Amino acid sequence: MGTSSSSKGSPGKVPMVPPWVPSVPPLPPAPDAGTPPEGTPPDAAPAVPPVVTNVPVAGPALSLPPIRMAPARRFAAARGSAASFAANGSARDLKRSIRHYVQKGYGGAQTATRRFGGTANSAGALYSVLTPGQAGAGADTGARIDRALLAGRTASEIMDAVVEAVGPEDGTQDTEASRKAIRGCLSDILERYPEANLLELSEEQRAFAVERYVALDVFQRYALDLGKTIQDKAPSPSAVLSRLKEVKEYIRETVSAAFRKLRAAGQNLSAGRIAQIVQGALLEAFQVFERNTE
Repeated sequence: MGTSSSSKGSPGKVPMVPPWVPSVPPLPPAPDAGTPPEGTPPDAAPAVPPVVTNVPVAGPALSLPPIRMAPARRFAAARGSAASFAANGSARDLKRSIRHYVQKGYGGAQTATRRFGGTANSAGALYSVLTPGQAGAGADTGARIDRALLAGRTASEIMDAVVEAVGPEDGTQDTEASRKAIRGCLSDILERYPEANLLELSEEQRAFAVERYVALDVFQRYALDLGKTIQDKAPSPSAVLSRLKEVKEYIRETVSAAFRKLRAAGQNLSAGRIAQIVQGALLEAFQVFERNTE
């Protein structure tokens, strides 16, 4: 469940976002607002997009703040609330823990979004690797699987290949979290779509995989940082599992709502823009976590 190792947070006076965390490239420039799309009748009225805030649009990358320095004991407040949640199961303490995790552990929603740049980029690689009918799928991200070689293999073997393609081991906690999230999202695909072929996923199934991957990656990162506290403070082994499941479900519901908001704004997942859409969903989810004062 992600409690095999735990981080106490970096010491003070180091970057809140390590220099090795990848940035998310901006979307291509949007077409000029005064120029109708090709094939549009001259007298056709331009479509009016819905007004939705905090979502990515074609054009500049999301405006993110300068990288801040991490304070000492950055996860202390989140850890204290996590300990209370572990002991009593209070949903208020759970939400308070995640609010502190974003606010104090990662310096707020915008910095947290930058810190999870690897998640956004890996989501793009995952989508590409899972896209069927393309020779060398994933080549644009550097990740690829050999579909011919994997034909006829078990679902578990295909999962292993996807995990290795998208998140090859490098010894970092980010990659440890990512690998668990990739395998978890693939398992969730087969649970939701029992007849799915992991080598021939539909667009709907790939979108579900990306959404679930993002939620699981955030959860795995939280579990690496604070899971040991929950493990130590919960009253029983069964309570540990129950508490971690509650954390996972809360994060999953919040991330799913963020993706739904993007879709309502016309920001759908599609090849070439996955990382940017995911970045927008992460920002929205982190802002929800940060605003939650229950």
